[in-house]
Amino acid sequence: MKYLNLMIVSLALTLSTASLSAVAAKTSASKEKVVMQVSDADAGKWNLALNNAKNVQQSYGADKIEVEIVVYGPGIGMLKADSTVGSRIDEAKAAGVKVVACENTMKANKLTKEDMLPDTSYVPSGVVEIIKKERAGYAYIRP
Repeated sequence: MKYLNLMIVSLALTLSTASLSAVAAKTSASKEKVVMQVSDADAGKWNLALNNAKNVQQSYGADKIEVEIVVYGPGIGMLKADSTVGSRIDEAKAAGVKVVACENTMKANKLTKEDMLPDTSYVPSGVVEIIKKERAGYAYIRP
């Protein structure tokens, strides 16, 4: 009898764990995820990335997609305080797009956080951020 009770409890725990795993997978799968790379000193590409972010939010619904734009290398000018797309970046952030600057690039260009647009987010390495996002299931886009 004890063996039967132990088997029932074990089975119940296994099923509970499987159910929780399925719920967690469904919850994380309920949102699409995209990471975009901006590494060119080209205002046209900056605008293209911002257009892409806006378009995917409109297509999926802003609450159904996570969008992150990772800026590094020569593209870092996109996030400087005097950026020609600064107002568009503010709009994208307000719409839920995460925009991050690579601190390695900033250091190489002797830029500080004070040189950047207000409310900019930062990551130690832009390339590593993209790798992490891809591993986490984000689609990778390079406009």
